[in-house]
Amino acid sequence: MSELTNIARPYARAAFNFAVENQAVDKWQQMLSFAAAVANDETVKQLLSSAMAANQLSEIFIKVCQEELDQPAQNLIKVMAENGRLKALPEVLEFFAQLRAEYEKEVSVQITSATELSQEKIATLSASLEKRLARKVKLNCNVDPALVAGVVIKAGDTVIDGSIRSKLNRLADALQA
Repeated sequence: MSELTNIARPYARAAFNFAVENQAVDKWQQMLSFAAAVANDETVKQLLSSAMAANQLSEIFIKVCQEELDQPAQNLIKVMAENGRLKALPEVLEFFAQLRAEYEKEVSVQITSATELSQEKIATLSASLEKRLARKVKLNCNVDPALVAGVVIKAGDTVIDGSIRSKLNRLADALQA
């Protein structure tokens, strides 16, 4: 998988730079999302693994995508086919999304709470996290009763564990030591 990751990065960066220049980031993300879904189809995966010529492969792939891809996106498909890289389309989409989030200064934050959070509490958390992280935040809220009370916040590599469960675990460890 790391090989596909290394392969995908330059294609994602090129697609993203083109999308930004042409003010079409949303459109490109949609096109890449569709192309990645096509590339993940089992029949297409077998086709991509075959020894078919690159121009035939790109023609078939573009026909499957039909009107979903504009001319520049079709050109990307052709270049990737010529280099035998169409298998990396899902990773290209993933990196494109990361580049977009970085560009838009947005971070996805996972909030797990013991009980359902009120809209007021969510708004307060969102404002606090935006201030702390200096980015727009997109909250994904989950409920896990095992936390007993409190919340666990994950934003990239940052984890803020304010749950009673973890505090009880730390207290138990301290008492046993």
